[in-house]
Amino acid sequence: MAEQDFPGWHGTTIIGVRKNGKVVIAGDGQVSLGQTVIKGTARKVRRIKPGGMEVVAGFAGSTADAFTLLERLEGKLEATPGQLARAAVELAKDWRMDKYLKNLEAMLIVTDGSDLFVITGAGDVLEPEHDVTAIGSGGNYALAAARALMDSEKDAETVAREAMAIAADICVYTNGNLTVETIGG
Repeated sequence: MAEQDFPGWHGTTIIGVRKNGKVVIAGDGQVSLGQTVIKGTARKVRRIKPGGMEVVAGFAGSTADAFTLLERLEGKLEATPGQLARAAVELAKDWRMDKYLKNLEAMLIVTDGSDLFVITGAGDVLEPEHDVTAIGSGGNYALAAARALMDSEKDAETVAREAMAIAADICVYTNGNLTVETIGG
C-alpha cells in the first residue's frame, strides 16, 4: 500500500480550560484507523511530576511521538525547575531544529495550574487568549463550545466536560470516554 493510500490515524480531542484559578485538561479515548475505531479507551491526558513540579499534559497525534515529546518536556522541566514557559520554549526550539524531533507528528497542551500552553512542532508555544484551547480532530468543535460556556457560572471541569460532549456529538473521531485532570486552585 502506498503511503498516500494509507488511511492514517485519526481521533483525538484534547481541551484545556482555565477558570477561577483551576485548569482542567480533558481528552477523549478514541483512536481510529481510517473509518474503524481501533480503541475507545486510550489515555491521552497525563500527569507528570518532574523534579517535584506537577504538570498536566494532553496530546494529539502519534502516541509514540507524543510520549517522546513528554519525556523531552520532563527533561526540560528538570533542567528549569518551576519554569513551564521556559521549558516549553526550549522543547519547541528542539522540536523544530532537531533532525529527529522535527519529524514527530503530535501536539501538546500543557499546564502547571497557572500557565496553559499549546506546543507545536512548528516551534510555537501558544497561550490561549480566552483561557480555552483545544487540539485534535474535534478540537475546533470543543473550542467553540467551551468559549460559549465560559461566561456561564459553570466551573472549569464542567465547561471542559460539556464542550467535549458537544465535540463527541459532532466529530466522528471523538468519543465520550474522557480522561480529565484538574490542577491548581
